[in-house]
Amino acid sequence: MKPIVDISDKHSEIENLQGPFWHKDILETFQTLNPVMKKVYDQIRSVAPTKTTVLLCGETGTGKGVLASLIHRLSHREKDQLVSVHCGAIPDTLLESELFGHEKGAFTGAFKRKLGKFEIAGKGTMFLDEISTITPSAQIKLLQVLQDGTFSRVGGEEIFHTDARFVAATNMDLKKMCDNGIFRYDLYYRLNVFPIEIPSLRDRREDIPLLVDTFIRKLNMTMQKRIQSARPDVLDAMQTYPWPGNIRELENLMERAFILESSYVLTPESFPAEFFAGAQKSAVFNVDTALTLAEARHIAVNEFERRFIKELLAKNRGRINKSSVEAGISTRQFHKLMIKHGIEKKDYKI
Repeated sequence: MKPIVDISDKHSEIENLQGPFWHKDILETFQTLNPVMKKVYDQIRSVAPTKTTVLLCGETGTGKGVLASLIHRLSHREKDQLVSVHCGAIPDTLLESELFGHEKGAFTGAFKRKLGKFEIAGKGTMFLDEISTITPSAQIKLLQVLQDGTFSRVGGEEIFHTDARFVAATNMDLKKMCDNGIFRYDLYYRLNVFPIEIPSLRDRREDIPLLVDTFIRKLNMTMQKRIQSARPDVLDAMQTYPWPGNIRELENLMERAFILESSYVLTPESFPAEFFAGAQKSAVFNVDTALTLAEARHIAVNEFERRFIKELLAKNRGRINKSSVEAGISTRQFHKLMIKHGIEKKDYKI
């Protein structure tokens, strides 16, 4: 496994982003140290300004909804609506009504006319999550929309036109479903114009510290807390945990820990015990034998220094004098280490 990389390096990873990518929240989304995710973001930047249909493929919890939103925001349709439909969460009998709308009296319980999501989307973006779950009947109607942009409400004959841009997502192998006769080949080819494969969290472990920092900032705002970091043993456990639920599971665990945590760093006591079952307690750093000893030592020392300074400041609520005394160094040396690792005192004041 590759060594943990100094998070201060993340700034160099996004220096080339231009124009609209300088929105703060978008920059946070684009942070990655993983080469596969860098390629994913390159693909998003290329396809976002077009009308091309995008198919996001990846395991549950990998952030397909976030990326769909990102595609919309970086398109020329940003000022129009992004309409999301979780196809798997809607009963089969109601899915067509939800997508295409229905006329009054179209079926039992249709007491009035209802606009479908395609009409509501207008010239915006239509995001169809878990597209693999839609019924054969809905597949035929969706194919027509993708082919010529036309559809009719359930129980109606009037033809409507949509200029919406389509983004779909799936955690299933649609090609295999076609081979098994479950999904239509023609619909698959219409959806698969620009496929983007999203890696699982266990395949991009070097991004875990970045994601943890992002969730800490967001949760501090929503929960009115001042938690500054996670303890090294918590980060170590995160590096060995298999993450079956991917980023969504990480976010849920972080939220739970925030509720339970009473200090200014996230401690093991705020996480489930089984979370640490696979952690290598004797190893603090991952070792990359492709590096020279000097290079590996440099990375390890830098990472240890950064974690040590952050944890001291968090514990002492930003008091540098007290932190430097506990570290056994002068305040001047402590300041130098803060500058070296991009750590600011104001982030730790309560």
